[in-house]
Amino acid sequence: MQVWPGQAYPLGATYDGAGTNFAVHSEAAHRIELCLLHEDGSETAVELRETDAFVRHAYLPGVMPGQRYGFRVHGPYAPERGQRCNSAKLLLDPYARAVSGAIDWNESVYGYHFGRPDSRNDLDSAPHTMTSVVVNPYFDWGDDRRPRTDYHRTVIYEAHVKGLTQLHPELPPELRGTYAGLAHPAVISHLTELGVTALELMPVHQFVNDHRLVDAGLNNYWGYNTIGFFAPHNAYASWGDRGEQVLEFKQAVKALHQAGIEVILDVVYNHTAEGNHLGPTLSFRGLDNESYYRLTDDRRYYMDTTGTGNSLLMRSPHVLQMIMDSLRYWVTEMHVDGFRFDLAATLARQFHEVDRLSSFFDLVQQDPVVSQVKLIAEPWDVGEGGYQVGNFPPLWTEWNGKYRDCVRDMWRGEPRTLAEFASRLTGSSDLYQDDGRRPLASINFTTCHDGFTLHDLVSYNGKHNEANGENNRDGESHNRSWNCGAEGGTEDAGVLELRERQMRNFIATLMLSQGVPMLSHGDEFARTQGGNNNAYCQDNEIAWVRWPDPGDDEEGSLLAFTKTMVWLRRDHPVFRRRRFFHGRPVEGTHDELTDIAWFTPKGEEMVQRDWQAAHAKALSVFLNGHAISEPGPRGERISDDSFLLMFNAGAEDLDFVVPVNHGEAWQVVVDTARSEGVPPGKGPTVTAGEVVPLVGRSLTVLRRPA
Repeated sequence: MQVWPGQAYPLGATYDGAGTNFAVHSEAAHRIELCLLHEDGSETAVELRETDAFVRHAYLPGVMPGQRYGFRVHGPYAPERGQRCNSAKLLLDPYARAVSGAIDWNESVYGYHFGRPDSRNDLDSAPHTMTSVVVNPYFDWGDDRRPRTDYHRTVIYEAHVKGLTQLHPELPPELRGTYAGLAHPAVISHLTELGVTALELMPVHQFVNDHRLVDAGLNNYWGYNTIGFFAPHNAYASWGDRGEQVLEFKQAVKALHQAGIEVILDVVYNHTAEGNHLGPTLSFRGLDNESYYRLTDDRRYYMDTTGTGNSLLMRSPHVLQMIMDSLRYWVTEMHVDGFRFDLAATLARQFHEVDRLSSFFDLVQQDPVVSQVKLIAEPWDVGEGGYQVGNFPPLWTEWNGKYRDCVRDMWRGEPRTLAEFASRLTGSSDLYQDDGRRPLASINFTTCHDGFTLHDLVSYNGKHNEANGENNRDGESHNRSWNCGAEGGTEDAGVLELRERQMRNFIATLMLSQGVPMLSHGDEFARTQGGNNNAYCQDNEIAWVRWPDPGDDEEGSLLAFTKTMVWLRRDHPVFRRRRFFHGRPVEGTHDELTDIAWFTPKGEEMVQRDWQAAHAKALSVFLNGHAISEPGPRGERISDDSFLLMFNAGAEDLDFVVPVNHGEAWQVVVDTARSEGVPPGKGPTVTAGEVVPLVGRSLTVLRRPA
């Protein structure tokens, strides 16, 4: 075999049409062998002799796409000093573009013998672990164009590749649970009809099924256990794992783009699948443990602000380079449109505290590629001071956990929620205005993958996670949920009607709120997980979306109502403002009314005591379509219909008076007390001063034409 010197950059395995360049970084290694794996289980080892700035590299002519490979690192093994090199462990390339196979959890993949954590294990892990794959980077993108949907026009749909497609009745069996399933016309048509503009995929980076879960007969379904930051997860490929997963993922992105749907990836750069000091040696640990991970003063152990056993060392230049290279790769080569960063507060921890100006944010801010896509933070982690909602830099948007909590509290009737509810409904200016951000910095949601589904939020007071095998100890215990009078399944017609109304309330509130709405997959069908609020290990019908039969009558369903609310939002710019409300008229218009006004159910403008009343659970809000302050794309003035939103979160029916001096004639366009959520045909007309009765726990929307 010919071995040429090759290049130190780019890292990973780079195929150029004639051969492959291999490059890997390690400051700890004394020597690194590149191992080419053959179908009979044998391997050919090639020492990487060329070294530039701790990058060892070689070019191998004739090595083609589909070739499996790994690294063996010869170096110090002294866990007490944070060093864990062991050449008996075949290691994944951190820059592998594809990964083949799965781990069978043989003892050989660990650096120690079971039951003796201080021992050294020199068993060969190659027959029992995953392998890196050389991929063909060439793909015909054709005329693929990024939708580049502005945030104020964005509706996000959070979904799981397998969970969304596994039970779809119109998908061929071989496409269910795959990237190809996402690209199927039946799935794409559902998303477009629903009004979705962005598909936020739960982790598709190559991840690992934890040893503990496999032993328990479970799987890491969610996938927040990354081992390959450049590789699409191989189990979601329908036709092979020797690079085919890369082509299939690209084809899915291309198909979604053709439908005008952006692709956002949920990414996990805060930790890896290697776990704590008792975890396996799969890649980073064996390459250069001290350079990749945050270690404690006792170098045998790992700092853990993620609850997973380890945290990546965010002040390491090489870790930062790997993350930025990964982000750029997914944008430039895979054409994704943005990222949602799991436990993003950990990325801001250079030393101990969360630092808004940490190196990671500096790098993102100045990067000409990554800074131009959607960047969404999950603004918390499990470390001290880790709850950072509202504290990310101006370039970022955030999952607004305070929105979720407040809206849940409002609709379950908690006292003293009106004032905060008003802030959340109008874009959370208390969180985002002081640092120059706009309402669109708030990604609004009431449910997501983590926690109850929408159906379960209104059907269970407590979690029911027994299937997870942890005696119901796992998962959040304080869900701000309310079962509407019966725990779980019931035949009580009154309870069922209330639950349906509450689900419509949540959907309507989400779509009427300023900010960017996010739906959780299957909530439009009232998907249930049987009360499981932590289905991370349930790769089965507990967590998969159960689609309605194609012949089901949609009229009057939650799906039909959700579509109505999404399209109401998309049709009316007053619900998707790009600037915060001012509470005053807009200069240059003939309209003397303020852009927003708040009223008691009696139709009187709210005063301080109304906001502070503990028992108050109802209000009206006037949104002035003639007082939108931001201009259109060509500087033109934007004008819209005006709306009056009436919220009754109390248990009792309540009469609302239509305020005077804010419009004479109004039409009812939404009424969540109705089983279909909207009046049939053209809704009734009401006039200023007229009484509109609202059923307990319902909302009504009135429209005044422009």
